[in-house]
Amino acid sequence: MDRLVFEDRAYIESTTESAGGRGINASRVLHSFGAETVAILVSGGENSQRFEELLAAAGFPTEVVRISHPIRNNLTISDQQGLTVKLNERGPEVSADEIQALERAVADRLDGAQWLMICGSTPPGVDPDFYCRLIEMARARNVKTLLDTDGDALLRGIEAKPTIVKPNQQEAERLLNRALITRAHFRSAVRRIKALGAESVMLSLGSRGVVATNGDQIIEATPPRIEALCPIGAGDAAAAAFVWADTNGKDFADCLRWSVAAGTASAQLPGVTFASLDQVREVYRSVEVKPVTVPV
Repeated sequence: MDRLVFEDRAYIESTTESAGGRGINASRVLHSFGAETVAILVSGGENSQRFEELLAAAGFPTEVVRISHPIRNNLTISDQQGLTVKLNERGPEVSADEIQALERAVADRLDGAQWLMICGSTPPGVDPDFYCRLIEMARARNVKTLLDTDGDALLRGIEAKPTIVKPNQQEAERLLNRALITRAHFRSAVRRIKALGAESVMLSLGSRGVVATNGDQIIEATPPRIEALCPIGAGDAAAAAFVWADTNGKDFADCLRWSVAAGTASAQLPGVTFASLDQVREVYRSVEVKPVTVPV
């Protein structure tokens, strides 16, 4: 849009459509970085043909599990000043048989995998233990797991001890049932979330970077100041970059640095657009990472 306003006229400058979802976005970023990735997803209803056409053009492998109910449309509106509104439909109902098919699809892909990224909300009616079962399945095959979700699925998933959990500030506030305002709050939050069961925690704070914990250490990664055009999808880029860095042998602190760089570089771009590896590398040089000493 030229501008986002209430009770006045605004004009649409351009429109694009893409196959979305946190996991698909993560695969898109990993593929652009040169990593091998497979996106496992559900598809059904009148939107499915166009959705799968857009996916096919993305260039990375996918595995589609058919469902009977139609998949949703999400709408992102951004203006030239960087203001953004994201409107999501409710997800489709997914039957028990369809969930079992999705679990089998994941199980069939775990052999030889390094990471299982579990991304996005669970559809209405899906057992909140679903992500828990996926994490346990991956651990049994020595596959690392990244959990990026919200609500009950986040709480139950953490109890399954994922390798890393990546809530944003709002998701962490809902999880802990408290407002997070200060740096001391953020540091306390990652320790509390880790105590729930996660091996590592990366609390995403948007333009303020991340506060993370791995073992007994707390680390903060701070991005350079930028002019953000659209932050939607930046968290997906950050999650993908963390996994990409880990698979390339980077230590935890450097994985955080790449993660923050990818989220920041993508937020600089208009619409739901993801930065290239070269664009991320440019921002990476300016990301500051430091350990934090917290009194016990």
